[in-house]
Amino acid sequence: MNNNKDWYAEKDTDGIVWLHLDQSETKTNVLSKSVLEALDQQLTQLATENPKGLVILSGKQQGFIAGADITEFTALHEVAEARTWVQRTHEIFNRLANLPFPTVAIIHGYCLGGGLELALACRYRVAAEGSETQLGLPEVKLGIHPGYGGTVRLPPLIGTLPALEMMLSGRSLSARAATRLGLVDQAVPHRHLQRAARALIEKSPPPHRPPFWQRLIGQPPLRRLVTKTLRSRLEKRVNPTHYPAPFTLLELWERQQGSTEQRLAAEAESLASLLTSETANNLIRVFLLQQRLKSLGKQGISKPQQVHVVGAGTMGGDIAAWCALQKLQVSLQDQSPERIAPAIKRAHGLFEKRLKGQRPIQAAMDRLMPDPRGEGLAKADVVIEAIFENVEAKQSLFQTIEPKLKAGALVATNTSSIPLDTLAESLPQPERLVGLHFFNPVAKMQLIEVVRGETTKTEEVERAAAFARQIGRLPLPVKSLPGFLVNRVLTPYLLEGVRLLSEGVPGLTIDQAAVDFGMPMGPIELADTVGLDICLSVAERLRPAEQIPQELSLKVQQGQLGKKSGNGFYSYKKGKPVKPQPPQEYQAPEDLTDRLILSMINEAVSCLHDRVVEDADLLDAGMIFGIGFAPFRGGPLHYVHTQGVTTIRQRLQELETQHGTRFAPSPGWKAL
Repeated sequence: MNNNKDWYAEKDTDGIVWLHLDQSETKTNVLSKSVLEALDQQLTQLATENPKGLVILSGKQQGFIAGADITEFTALHEVAEARTWVQRTHEIFNRLANLPFPTVAIIHGYCLGGGLELALACRYRVAAEGSETQLGLPEVKLGIHPGYGGTVRLPPLIGTLPALEMMLSGRSLSARAATRLGLVDQAVPHRHLQRAARALIEKSPPPHRPPFWQRLIGQPPLRRLVTKTLRSRLEKRVNPTHYPAPFTLLELWERQQGSTEQRLAAEAESLASLLTSETANNLIRVFLLQQRLKSLGKQGISKPQQVHVVGAGTMGGDIAAWCALQKLQVSLQDQSPERIAPAIKRAHGLFEKRLKGQRPIQAAMDRLMPDPRGEGLAKADVVIEAIFENVEAKQSLFQTIEPKLKAGALVATNTSSIPLDTLAESLPQPERLVGLHFFNPVAKMQLIEVVRGETTKTEEVERAAAFARQIGRLPLPVKSLPGFLVNRVLTPYLLEGVRLLSEGVPGLTIDQAAVDFGMPMGPIELADTVGLDICLSVAERLRPAEQIPQELSLKVQQGQLGKKSGNGFYSYKKGKPVKPQPPQEYQAPEDLTDRLILSMINEAVSCLHDRVVEDADLLDAGMIFGIGFAPFRGGPLHYVHTQGVTTIRQRLQELETQHGTRFAPSPGWKAL
């Protein structure tokens, strides 16, 4: 056998070849150029040997193949270069698909993107049961679409509509769900995978075919109608200008006809065009930023098993619920059972949404223990303080609980604005205190700011980052300066939105300008969602009094706090904002978008200058995953370099002349 450092083949006594992929120097298999070329060598040799069958499997514990090597995409700058890359991969996968003997992919763990497309080139697929196994084509999240044969091989296998749904959404399937669709031939316990693969080779049944009506939908006469319907649905939730990939995929599918070779050629042309686009480059950048954040949370030898949260309010209760959902034992402390009860009720609602079946829901509830006496404190590996934002109250709490903590427990605060060193003064060992700043809603927001004070030990920061990864979140190390990163950058954006509102610009117009730029939510609706009292409290800590619009203070004085009170800058019906339409003849200020976005970007530059984060990439990552800054633009500082540092700085100077010193360019611009 032609074995190398990544692929290892062995033939058993029945004449079946077992081809293992165990990529060197990495924990996860990905389809790099070298891995693909080595596979081609293996397949070329196997075609001459004509074994009884071929089984492709992974030597990695984490999974089958996580997809293409995304880092190699960043080197593709010309359409012709990208097309050649894709066509070469097609040649290799076609060689696999055309082998004259049965081929089986054994799948466990992750089988995504190019990994699934390799499996699709096999005649059969068997997968391990369990939540760890995930099969999907998430390419649209990178600004591209499947391009290693996925658009050609998936629809005939499982049907047009399920295939398009998989590719357009980028969502993954469990082994059982994939089996129901026909994507996987058998889902079995991990220990039976090789037996199932062997049986498929021995019996060689006909490959799966979808129902007749699903095949009919894929025929040319109905394609235009299906495409039109799906495009209409897609446009309701995706802006084609910002994220063109799913729309390009629909166009590709609508015109794909002819032989397999012709359809693959159309796929290669379409993907090559996307791969070299600015949107794809930026979304690939976002993916790599996410991988960097994940790498900051390296797991230690021992993982925390018990968490104690003090404070059962919205944040504390939801942090506790999230930790319990991640299979940790959690105790939740507050002054009385009555204060804890609402948090337990919300937790049950979360578990019902995220878990299937009464047994796992009940198991999660059993892991979350109401603890008004704080009995779980002494056993906790991680203690998180999440009471209201008051220095004296937090210091008093730490003085009370510190003697009860077990040695080595991670001690964290969820403060959103109080300097860590101020809180650490109350601890005999101030160096052990670290910030774990979660964002609301906890179950949706991926980022956790890991806050380091002047005295915080590096070891504690690393443990906190590892804990963030353990509970499925992205850790961002930040310096303990007022507002840290996210709140500090977000505040000028919210305040400028309120100021525009006070100038008579309709709220809907303000919010739409932000959404059109690519923000997930406009500043007026966001302020209402966060709570106007919280916005005011944070603004008073971070901004000069003259920069806080009176309208914000007035709303808080009147008890109109936003969504939670039913009224704020908008009124709310069934939790939805009622946004009055502006008059048809209304003309928005020409500088509306610049005032919103550049106020935020200027503060981001200031944060980089103050070393709140280590570098510009981490700042961009924090803003994308912390507030949803337009991912397709690659982050605020990347956007600055794309537009031109001088151009943005000059625009700020113009805004300063027109609207005041709040737009004065930060000193940090000189270093960009």
